[in-house]
Amino acid sequence: MTLQGSVTIEHSSAVIMVANLPGGGIGQTKVGDLVYKGDALQTGTDGAVGVTFNDGTSFNLTSNARMVLNEFVYDPNRKDNSTLFSLVKGTFTFVAGKVAKTGQMKIDTPMAVVGIRGTTPHIVISDDGTVTYSTLMEEGRGRAEKGARVPGTTITPRDGASPAAPAGRQIKRAPDRNFNICKNC
Repeated sequence: MTLQGSVTIEHSSAVIMVANLPGGGIGQTKVGDLVYKGDALQTGTDGAVGVTFNDGTSFNLTSNARMVLNEFVYDPNRKDNSTLFSLVKGTFTFVAGKVAKTGQMKIDTPMAVVGIRGTTPHIVISDDGTVTYSTLMEEGRGRAEKGARVPGTTITPRDGASPAAPAGRQIKRAPDRNFNICKNC
C-alpha cells in the first residue's frame, strides 16, 4: 500500500482507521496495513492510495474516491478465482492481476458491472454518477495465443439498458491509446 494525504479504511467490523500524512495520530493507516473483505477505502481531498493484492492486482485511487472490497478469492492453483470491487466515486486506475486471467474479476460502478480479463482500466465516477471508462494498453503487447483468454472488458449496464443509453446516464468509453505502463517503478 502507498499513501498520500488523508486516507480512511473502514473495516467491515466497524473499526475505522484514518491516515492523515505526514502528521501522526492514533489509529493512523500506514503502509503495510491489511485490508479485508467488506472494507471500504476512501481518500480525502488531498488523498491518494495504492493497494496491491496477492495476485498482482494493483489499484490506485486519487482524491475523493471510495472503493469497497466486496470479494477477493485467489488460489494460484485454481481456475475459479473471483473478485468483486465496488467503485462508488472518484478516479481509479488499476492493473488486473492473475484473478482476471484465472477466474472472474468484476468491477461494480453506479452505471454498470464491468468484467475484466486482463486490461489496465481507468475509471472516473463523477459526482453526478456519470462513469467514464478508458483502457490503458502496454506498448508492443501482441495478440494472445490461439485458445488463450484474450484481455479485455465486458460492460453490463444496470437495468438492462444498452451501453449507448444506460438508464438516463452515460458510459463514456475513450478510445484505446498506447501508454507506457511502468510496473514497480
